[in-house]
Amino acid sequence: MSSLTNGLKRSLATLHRTPPAGKSPTETHDFLKNLFLDGDLIPLPFQSLLAPWIAKRRTPQIEQQYTDIGGGSPILRYTRLQGERMAAILDELNPATAPHKAYVAFRYAKPLTDQTAEEMKRDGVKRAVAFTQYPQYSCSTTGSSLNELFRKGKAGTIGEGVEWSVIDRWGTHPGFIEAVAQNIERALAKFDEATRSEVVLMFSAHSLPMSVVNRGDPYILEVSASVAAVMDRLKHSNPYRLVWQSQVGPSAWMGMQTGEALKGLARLGRKKVILVPIAFTSDHIETLYELDLEYAKEAKELGVDIQRAESLNDSPVFIRALADLAAAHLRDYSAGAIGPTTEKLVLTGRSVERWILGSLYTTVGVGEFVAIDDVVVCLLRASCGHCSGWKESLSNRFEFGGWCGYFPERVVDVPIDGDCIDARSMEEYSKAEFAPLFG
Repeated sequence: MSSLTNGLKRSLATLHRTPPAGKSPTETHDFLKNLFLDGDLIPLPFQSLLAPWIAKRRTPQIEQQYTDIGGGSPILRYTRLQGERMAAILDELNPATAPHKAYVAFRYAKPLTDQTAEEMKRDGVKRAVAFTQYPQYSCSTTGSSLNELFRKGKAGTIGEGVEWSVIDRWGTHPGFIEAVAQNIERALAKFDEATRSEVVLMFSAHSLPMSVVNRGDPYILEVSASVAAVMDRLKHSNPYRLVWQSQVGPSAWMGMQTGEALKGLARLGRKKVILVPIAFTSDHIETLYELDLEYAKEAKELGVDIQRAESLNDSPVFIRALADLAAAHLRDYSAGAIGPTTEKLVLTGRSVERWILGSLYTTVGVGEFVAIDDVVVCLLRASCGHCSGWKESLSNRFEFGGWCGYFPERVVDVPIDGDCIDARSMEEYSKAEFAPLFG
């Protein structure tokens, strides 16, 4: 979104992975190729060679799925609608930065990040907020989108002197939780009141490869937190399960898979189910095909009475939540009080200066990892006493400005943290000096 304040345009770019519109095989192929080229999402050996081959093989199958749901995905339409209505509400909530304009930046399909960046550049945007449309943070989704944004900033394609900040997660925001809960209540109303409390709420989220989960990605915990918050809002009125969908390939992914969970419930005689999309903010192929067609068919064959809670789409409660998030972020940013999970980015031409504010530098007793001079460093408060207690396997300890830390001997062994910093992605971040980090 864009606002005019002191002659500076301000904007909010909504980041999303998004399927393509699905109107042509070429568009679908390009989406799949971009998706499988993304090492943050699906790390593959010989990725640049395998990605086009996998995309070519999968295109006919995905094209058929688009045909089955009516010819294309509505995600772009809903994302634009959400952004436009959010901007209108934000004008009222935060008039100091009004008027506002929303831009859409998709990761794998048009409008791609660089296309949106060019549009913002033409509009003369100087102040922008990258607002993820993934409620829960994952290095493979929001992290991948931010990495792409950093790359465009370093390449100078966003424009000179654009000042960015980031809203990177909001999976327990009260407005989001309320919108999901209301959709569940509407779905529950379709069941007979006498047996309504027996309906199993099956929260379904996009799965992750276990290789990503095992390196410390926070997504699983954050989705779980969203589910817990929804159930608190519903006063635990029904039994519930958290399950995972959209596995790709033969490797191990987070489970139990949604289809297997349906079979398990049927075996237990639990044959009233509501599918709840908990990590998606609008309808697309994973709701309209997987949930509404694929799993609905399996449920029917199993004798399960199944309903699906609506996606958030044009929910006024949800759109107000987005506006509340943006308004609070802009106020906090102006006051210099960015929240603990928000990064402040300043993209100026071809340089990227990066400060992480909040919890990363107030950690006590647990190490966090950050890129300094293109290597990974674990930072701890000097007062915590942990540096002196590390084993011989850790070397190059240092103390600086009230902090202590170490350079791990083998970067490849360092687990990834919530900011997507690992040995593979070091080149995505510019060198950082000690002074701005600790100052």
